[in-house]
Amino acid sequence: MSKTAFTVKASCCYIIALGLGLALVPTLVLATLRMPPTSEVWIRVLGVVIVNIGIFFWVVAHTEAVALFRASVYVRPLALVWFVAFVSLGLAPPQLLVFGVIEAAGALWTWLAMRSDQRQGQRAYPASRIDPRYESRM
Repeated sequence: MSKTAFTVKASCCYIIALGLGLALVPTLVLATLRMPPTSEVWIRVLGVVIVNIGIFFWVVAHTEAVALFRASVYVRPLALVWFVAFVSLGLAPPQLLVFGVIEAAGALWTWLAMRSDQRQGQRAYPASRIDPRYESRM
């Protein structure tokens, strides 16, 4: 496994844990961040979506899909940009920025790992090709 794939899998652990928390015990997650509790189903739905995204990226990491690694480096920091805008407009509490900072830091870690893998000549599978070792287990 490349260093890049490791960073993505590590992020997946955080993403899946967050998603499970929001789907199963949203009040606990929100209280931890000093955010108001909700009994609406949307927070649980969001949790399920987050879990699914985490699983998707786990498979991406397992298959060494470089194009998706690269895309995540550009997209993940956008969460921080959006969350700063939401907080600045008074639409969300400042605690939301924690999630944006985590995503931006994860993207930076992935980017640094990609550079390291490239310097070491680490070859990864392109996004359009699934690793045959993995395909046999699907």
